[in-house]
Amino acid sequence: MLRVPRRAGALLVGLALAAAACSSAQGSPSSKTTLRLGYFPNITHATAVVGVATGIFARDLGPNAMFEAKTFNAGPAAVEALLSGAIDATYIGPNPAINAFVRSHGQAVRIISGATSGGAFFVVRPNVMTAADLKGKKVASPSVGNTQDVALRAWLSSHGLKTTTEGGGDVLVVNQENSQTLETFQSGQIAGAWVPEPWATRLVVQGGGKVLVDERELWPAGKYVTTQLVVATEFLRKHPAVVEALLRGHVEANAFVNEHPSEAQHVVNDQIGRLTSKKLSVDVISKAWANLTFTNDPIASSLARTAASAKSLGFLPSARITGIYGLALLNKVLKATGRPEIVLP
Repeated sequence: MLRVPRRAGALLVGLALAAAACSSAQGSPSSKTTLRLGYFPNITHATAVVGVATGIFARDLGPNAMFEAKTFNAGPAAVEALLSGAIDATYIGPNPAINAFVRSHGQAVRIISGATSGGAFFVVRPNVMTAADLKGKKVASPSVGNTQDVALRAWLSSHGLKTTTEGGGDVLVVNQENSQTLETFQSGQIAGAWVPEPWATRLVVQGGGKVLVDERELWPAGKYVTTQLVVATEFLRKHPAVVEALLRGHVEANAFVNEHPSEAQHVVNDQIGRLTSKKLSVDVISKAWANLTFTNDPIASSLARTAASAKSLGFLPSARITGIYGLALLNKVLKATGRPEIVLP
Protein backbone atom coordinates (compact mmCIF):
# COMPACT_ATOMS: atom_id res chain seq x y z
CA MET A 1 0.00 0.00 0.00
CA LEU A 2 1.39 3.37 -0.90
CA ARG A 3 -0.38 5.64 1.54
CA VAL A 4 1.41 5.62 4.88
CA PRO A 5 0.59 7.89 7.83
CA ARG A 6 3.42 9.98 9.25
CA ARG A 7 3.92 7.68 12.23
CA ALA A 8 4.06 4.66 9.91
CA GLY A 9 6.58 6.51 7.75
CA ALA A 10 8.80 6.91 10.79
CA LEU A 11 8.39 3.21 11.48
CA LEU A 12 9.67 2.41 7.98
CA VAL A 13 12.82 4.37 8.68
CA GLY A 14 13.22 2.59 12.01
CA LEU A 15 12.75 -0.80 10.41
CA ALA A 16 15.35 0.01 7.78
CA LEU A 17 17.88 1.02 10.44
CA ALA A 18 17.09 -2.07 12.50
CA ALA A 19 17.58 -4.28 9.47
CA ALA A 20 20.95 -2.68 8.83
CA ALA A 21 22.00 -3.32 12.43
CA CYS A 22 20.92 -6.96 12.23
CA SER A 23 22.74 -7.40 8.94
CA SER A 24 25.94 -5.91 10.36
CA ALA A 25 25.81 -8.26 13.32
CA GLN A 26 25.16 -11.50 11.49
CA GLY A 27 27.90 -14.03 10.90
CA SER A 28 31.61 -13.74 10.19
CA PRO A 29 33.09 -12.90 6.76
CA SER A 30 33.72 -16.61 6.18
CA SER A 31 30.20 -17.79 7.07
CA LYS A 32 27.87 -18.94 4.33
CA THR A 33 25.39 -16.24 3.32
CA THR A 34 21.68 -17.01 3.00
CA LEU A 35 19.69 -15.06 0.43
CA ARG A 36 16.01 -14.82 1.37
CA LEU A 37 13.86 -13.88 -1.61
CA GLY A 38 10.22 -12.80 -1.63
CA TYR A 39 7.76 -13.10 -4.51
CA PHE A 40 4.04 -13.52 -5.27
CA PRO A 41 2.38 -16.70 -6.60
CA ASN A 42 1.07 -14.77 -9.60
CA ILE A 43 1.76 -14.64 -13.32
CA THR A 44 3.01 -11.05 -13.06
CA HIS A 45 5.83 -12.61 -10.99
CA ALA A 46 6.45 -15.38 -13.53
CA THR A 47 10.20 -14.78 -13.60
CA ALA A 48 10.43 -15.33 -9.86
CA VAL A 49 8.09 -18.33 -9.89
CA VAL A 50 10.12 -20.01 -12.62
CA GLY A 51 13.43 -19.14 -10.97
CA VAL A 52 12.34 -20.72 -7.70
CA ALA A 53 10.47 -23.74 -9.11
CA THR A 54 13.15 -24.82 -11.59
CA GLY A 55 16.00 -24.33 -9.14
CA ILE A 56 17.65 -21.67 -11.29
CA PHE A 57 18.11 -19.24 -8.39
CA ALA A 58 19.52 -21.83 -5.99
CA ARG A 59 21.90 -23.20 -8.63
CA ASP A 60 23.23 -19.82 -9.73
CA LEU A 61 23.96 -18.81 -6.15
CA GLY A 62 26.50 -21.64 -6.06
CA PRO A 63 27.99 -23.49 -3.07
CA ASN A 64 28.88 -20.39 -1.05
CA ALA A 65 25.34 -19.15 -0.50
CA MET A 66 22.08 -20.73 0.57
CA PHE A 67 18.71 -19.85 -0.91
CA GLU A 68 15.33 -19.43 0.77
CA ALA A 69 12.08 -18.28 -0.86
CA LYS A 70 9.01 -16.79 0.79
CA THR A 71 5.70 -15.91 -0.86
CA PHE A 72 3.54 -12.86 -0.22
CA ASN A 73 0.12 -11.76 -1.42
CA ALA A 74 0.65 -8.00 -1.34
CA GLY A 75 3.43 -5.46 -1.74
CA PRO A 76 3.08 -3.86 1.72
CA ALA A 77 3.73 -7.18 3.45
CA ALA A 78 6.75 -7.88 1.26
CA VAL A 79 8.16 -4.41 1.93
CA GLU A 80 7.65 -4.77 5.67
CA ALA A 81 9.54 -8.08 5.57
CA LEU A 82 12.34 -6.45 3.57
CA LEU A 83 12.65 -3.47 5.91
CA SER A 84 12.54 -5.60 9.05
CA GLY A 85 15.31 -7.87 7.78
CA ALA A 86 13.07 -10.93 7.38
CA ILE A 87 14.00 -11.13 3.68
CA ASP A 88 16.85 -9.66 1.67
CA ALA A 89 15.27 -9.09 -1.74
CA THR A 90 11.83 -9.28 -3.26
CA TYR A 91 9.83 -8.97 -6.44
CA ILE A 92 7.25 -6.21 -5.96
CA GLY A 93 5.28 -3.61 -7.89
CA PRO A 94 6.44 -0.03 -8.43
CA ASN A 95 4.49 1.78 -5.71
CA PRO A 96 5.66 -0.32 -2.73
CA ALA A 97 9.25 0.20 -3.88
CA ILE A 98 8.73 3.94 -4.24
CA ASN A 99 7.08 4.09 -0.84
CA ALA A 100 9.93 2.26 0.90
CA PHE A 101 12.51 4.47 -0.78
CA VAL A 102 10.81 7.81 -0.10
CA ARG A 103 9.74 7.02 3.46
CA SER A 104 13.27 5.88 4.38
CA HIS A 105 14.78 9.03 2.83
CA GLY A 106 16.37 6.99 0.06
CA GLN A 107 18.19 4.61 2.39
CA ALA A 108 16.30 1.33 2.56
CA VAL A 109 16.06 -0.21 -0.90
CA ARG A 110 17.43 -0.29 -4.41
CA ILE A 111 15.74 -1.49 -7.58
CA ILE A 112 18.22 -3.81 -9.28
CA SER A 113 16.21 -5.04 -12.28
CA GLY A 114 12.90 -4.97 -14.05
CA ALA A 115 10.85 -8.13 -14.41
CA THR A 116 7.43 -7.52 -15.96
CA SER A 117 5.68 -4.81 -17.94
CA GLY A 118 1.99 -4.43 -18.75
CA GLY A 119 -0.97 -6.51 -17.68
CA ALA A 120 -3.21 -3.96 -15.93
CA PHE A 121 -6.69 -3.08 -17.18
CA PHE A 122 -9.79 -1.17 -16.20
CA VAL A 123 -12.54 -3.72 -16.79
CA VAL A 124 -16.14 -2.48 -16.64
CA ARG A 125 -19.68 -3.64 -17.16
CA PRO A 126 -20.82 -3.70 -20.82
CA ASN A 127 -23.09 -0.66 -20.41
CA VAL A 128 -20.21 1.62 -19.34
CA MET A 129 -19.03 3.43 -22.47
CA THR A 130 -17.05 6.42 -21.13
CA ALA A 131 -15.62 7.81 -17.90
CA ALA A 132 -18.73 9.98 -17.52
CA ASP A 133 -20.87 6.83 -17.21
CA LEU A 134 -19.07 6.02 -13.95
CA LYS A 135 -20.23 9.11 -12.06
CA GLY A 136 -22.04 8.05 -8.91
CA LYS A 137 -21.00 4.42 -9.38
CA LYS A 138 -18.71 2.15 -7.40
CA VAL A 139 -15.45 0.72 -8.78
CA ALA A 140 -12.68 -1.32 -7.19
CA SER A 141 -8.90 -1.51 -6.89
CA PRO A 142 -6.74 -3.96 -4.89
CA SER A 143 -5.79 -1.62 -2.02
CA VAL A 144 -5.71 2.08 -1.30
CA GLY A 145 -2.58 3.69 -2.71
CA ASN A 146 -1.30 0.56 -4.44
CA THR A 147 -0.12 0.56 -8.06
CA GLN A 148 -3.52 -0.06 -9.65
CA ASP A 149 -5.31 2.23 -7.18
CA VAL A 150 -3.07 5.16 -8.11
CA ALA A 151 -3.53 4.41 -11.82
CA LEU A 152 -7.31 4.30 -11.40
CA ARG A 153 -7.57 7.53 -9.41
CA ALA A 154 -5.17 9.36 -11.73
CA TRP A 155 -7.20 8.27 -14.78
CA LEU A 156 -10.49 9.32 -13.19
CA SER A 157 -8.96 12.66 -12.20
CA SER A 158 -7.77 13.22 -15.77
CA HIS A 159 -11.43 12.90 -16.82
CA GLY A 160 -12.61 15.41 -14.21
CA LEU A 161 -13.89 12.84 -11.72
CA LYS A 162 -12.89 13.21 -8.08
CA THR A 163 -12.30 10.38 -5.62
CA THR A 164 -11.50 10.22 -1.92
CA THR A 165 -9.69 7.56 0.08
CA GLU A 166 -12.81 7.28 2.24
CA GLY A 167 -14.88 6.07 -0.71
CA GLY A 168 -16.52 9.39 -1.57
CA GLY A 169 -16.32 11.79 -4.48
CA ASP A 170 -17.77 11.55 -7.97
CA VAL A 171 -16.78 7.88 -8.26
CA LEU A 172 -16.71 5.63 -5.21
CA VAL A 173 -13.50 3.59 -5.10
CA VAL A 174 -13.59 0.53 -2.87
CA ASN A 175 -10.49 -1.47 -2.05
CA GLN A 176 -10.74 -5.22 -1.91
CA GLU A 177 -8.74 -8.34 -2.66
CA ASN A 178 -8.82 -9.36 -6.31
CA SER A 179 -10.69 -12.59 -5.57
CA GLN A 180 -13.42 -10.58 -3.86
CA THR A 181 -13.49 -8.14 -6.76
CA LEU A 182 -14.36 -10.97 -9.14
CA GLU A 183 -17.29 -11.90 -6.89
CA THR A 184 -18.59 -8.34 -6.48
CA PHE A 185 -18.25 -7.72 -10.21
CA GLN A 186 -20.16 -10.90 -11.06
CA SER A 187 -22.91 -9.96 -8.61
CA GLY A 188 -23.23 -6.43 -10.01
CA GLN A 189 -22.11 -4.67 -6.83
CA ILE A 190 -19.37 -2.75 -8.67
CA ALA A 191 -19.33 -1.19 -12.12
CA GLY A 192 -15.69 -1.99 -12.80
CA ALA A 193 -12.21 -2.57 -11.43
CA TRP A 194 -8.63 -1.61 -12.26
CA VAL A 195 -6.76 -4.87 -11.70
CA PRO A 196 -3.62 -6.74 -12.81
CA GLU A 197 -3.55 -10.02 -14.67
CA PRO A 198 -4.86 -12.66 -14.45
CA TRP A 199 -7.77 -10.92 -12.70
CA ALA A 200 -8.48 -8.59 -15.62
CA THR A 201 -8.88 -11.59 -17.93
CA ARG A 202 -11.00 -13.36 -15.32
CA LEU A 203 -13.31 -10.34 -15.07
CA VAL A 204 -13.79 -10.53 -18.84
CA VAL A 205 -14.00 -14.32 -19.23
CA GLN A 206 -15.84 -15.19 -16.01
CA GLY A 207 -17.53 -11.90 -15.21
CA GLY A 208 -18.75 -10.85 -18.65
CA GLY A 209 -16.90 -7.53 -18.47
CA LYS A 210 -15.16 -5.52 -21.15
CA VAL A 211 -11.90 -3.58 -21.21
CA LEU A 212 -12.44 0.17 -20.97
CA VAL A 213 -8.76 1.01 -20.46
CA ASP A 214 -5.71 -1.05 -21.38
CA GLU A 215 -3.06 0.71 -19.30
CA ARG A 216 -0.49 0.19 -22.05
CA GLU A 217 -2.36 2.83 -24.04
CA LEU A 218 -1.49 5.42 -21.39
CA TRP A 219 2.29 4.98 -21.65
CA PRO A 220 4.89 5.78 -24.33
CA ALA A 221 5.40 2.71 -26.56
CA GLY A 222 2.97 0.89 -24.26
CA LYS A 223 5.69 0.23 -21.68
CA TYR A 224 5.39 0.63 -17.92
CA VAL A 225 6.78 -1.29 -14.98
CA THR A 226 4.54 -3.86 -13.29
CA THR A 227 7.02 -5.98 -11.35
CA GLN A 228 10.65 -5.30 -10.45
CA LEU A 229 13.38 -6.87 -8.36
CA VAL A 230 14.29 -4.90 -5.23
CA VAL A 231 17.04 -5.54 -2.68
CA ALA A 232 17.72 -4.17 0.78
CA THR A 233 20.47 -1.57 0.39
CA GLU A 234 22.49 -2.93 3.30
CA PHE A 235 22.40 -6.47 1.90
CA LEU A 236 23.56 -5.16 -1.47
CA ARG A 237 26.43 -3.32 0.20
CA LYS A 238 27.56 -6.31 2.26
CA HIS A 239 26.98 -9.09 -0.28
CA PRO A 240 27.39 -7.78 -3.84
CA ALA A 241 28.61 -11.16 -5.13
CA VAL A 242 25.45 -12.85 -3.84
CA VAL A 243 23.25 -10.18 -5.42
CA GLU A 244 25.13 -10.59 -8.69
CA ALA A 245 24.49 -14.34 -8.55
CA LEU A 246 20.79 -13.67 -7.94
CA LEU A 247 20.76 -11.43 -10.99
CA ARG A 248 22.38 -14.15 -13.10
CA GLY A 249 19.52 -16.40 -12.09
CA HIS A 250 17.00 -13.63 -12.72
CA VAL A 251 18.28 -13.00 -16.26
CA GLU A 252 18.33 -16.75 -16.93
CA ALA A 253 14.78 -17.19 -15.61
CA ASN A 254 13.55 -14.26 -17.68
CA ALA A 255 15.14 -15.80 -20.77
CA PHE A 256 13.39 -19.11 -20.04
CA VAL A 257 10.03 -17.36 -19.66
CA ASN A 258 10.46 -15.58 -22.98
CA GLU A 259 11.97 -18.45 -24.96
CA HIS A 260 9.70 -21.22 -23.65
CA PRO A 261 6.33 -19.53 -22.96
CA SER A 262 4.21 -22.71 -23.04
CA GLU A 263 6.49 -24.54 -20.63
CA ALA A 264 6.78 -21.45 -18.44
CA GLN A 265 3.00 -21.13 -18.25
CA HIS A 266 2.78 -24.76 -17.17
CA VAL A 267 5.44 -24.25 -14.47
CA VAL A 268 3.81 -21.07 -13.18
CA ASN A 269 0.31 -22.52 -13.13
CA ASP A 270 1.48 -25.64 -11.31
CA GLN A 271 3.13 -23.45 -8.67
CA ILE A 272 0.06 -21.23 -8.35
CA GLY A 273 -1.95 -24.39 -7.74
CA ARG A 274 0.54 -25.66 -5.19
CA LEU A 275 0.81 -22.37 -3.32
CA THR A 276 -2.81 -21.20 -3.49
CA SER A 277 -4.64 -24.53 -3.91
CA LYS A 278 -6.31 -23.26 -7.09
CA LYS A 279 -4.82 -23.33 -10.58
CA LEU A 280 -5.94 -21.03 -13.37
CA SER A 281 -7.77 -22.41 -16.38
CA VAL A 282 -5.61 -22.91 -19.46
CA ASP A 283 -7.74 -20.36 -21.32
CA VAL A 284 -7.29 -17.68 -18.65
CA ILE A 285 -3.54 -18.10 -18.21
CA SER A 286 -2.84 -18.13 -21.95
CA LYS A 287 -4.92 -14.99 -22.57
CA ALA A 288 -3.49 -13.17 -19.56
CA TRP A 289 0.07 -14.17 -20.46
CA ALA A 290 -0.26 -12.51 -23.86
CA ASN A 291 -0.81 -9.16 -22.11
CA LEU A 292 2.51 -9.28 -20.25
CA THR A 293 6.05 -8.48 -21.32
CA PHE A 294 8.87 -10.06 -19.34
CA THR A 295 11.91 -7.80 -19.38
CA ASN A 296 15.05 -6.94 -17.44
CA ASP A 297 14.43 -3.27 -18.18
CA PRO A 298 12.89 -1.54 -15.11
CA ILE A 299 11.39 1.13 -17.42
CA ALA A 300 12.59 3.94 -15.18
CA SER A 301 10.64 6.67 -16.96
CA SER A 302 7.34 5.07 -15.94
CA LEU A 303 8.41 4.87 -12.30
CA ALA A 304 9.06 8.61 -12.19
CA ARG A 305 5.60 9.33 -13.57
CA THR A 306 4.02 6.89 -11.14
CA ALA A 307 5.73 8.66 -8.24
CA ALA A 308 4.48 12.03 -9.49
CA SER A 309 0.91 10.69 -9.73
CA ALA A 310 1.10 9.28 -6.21
CA LYS A 311 2.31 12.60 -4.84
CA SER A 312 -0.38 14.58 -6.66
CA LEU A 313 -3.02 12.29 -5.15
CA GLY A 314 -1.62 12.83 -1.66
CA PHE A 315 -0.11 9.38 -1.17
CA LEU A 316 3.51 10.55 -0.95
CA PRO A 317 5.21 13.56 0.63
CA SER A 318 7.69 13.70 -2.23
CA ALA A 319 8.10 12.32 -5.75
CA ARG A 320 11.88 12.49 -5.60
CA ILE A 321 13.30 9.03 -6.39
CA THR A 322 16.82 9.96 -7.51
CA GLY A 323 19.13 7.11 -6.50
CA ILE A 324 16.47 4.40 -6.31
CA TYR A 325 18.15 2.33 -9.03
CA GLY A 326 21.27 0.23 -8.63
CA LEU A 327 21.77 -1.38 -12.02
CA ALA A 328 25.55 -1.83 -12.10
CA LEU A 329 25.43 -5.54 -11.26
CA LEU A 330 22.56 -6.17 -13.68
CA ASN A 331 24.52 -4.51 -16.48
CA LYS A 332 27.56 -6.58 -15.57
CA VAL A 333 25.50 -9.75 -15.94
CA LEU A 334 23.86 -8.55 -19.15
CA LYS A 335 27.22 -7.67 -20.69
CA ALA A 336 28.68 -11.05 -19.73
CA THR A 337 25.80 -12.84 -21.42
CA GLY A 338 25.92 -10.73 -24.58
CA ARG A 339 22.73 -8.82 -23.84
CA PRO A 340 22.29 -5.05 -24.16
CA GLU A 341 22.87 -3.07 -21.00
CA ILE A 342 20.17 -0.91 -19.43
CA VAL A 343 20.68 2.83 -19.74
CA LEU A 344 18.66 5.04 -17.41
CA PRO A 345 16.94 8.08 -18.95
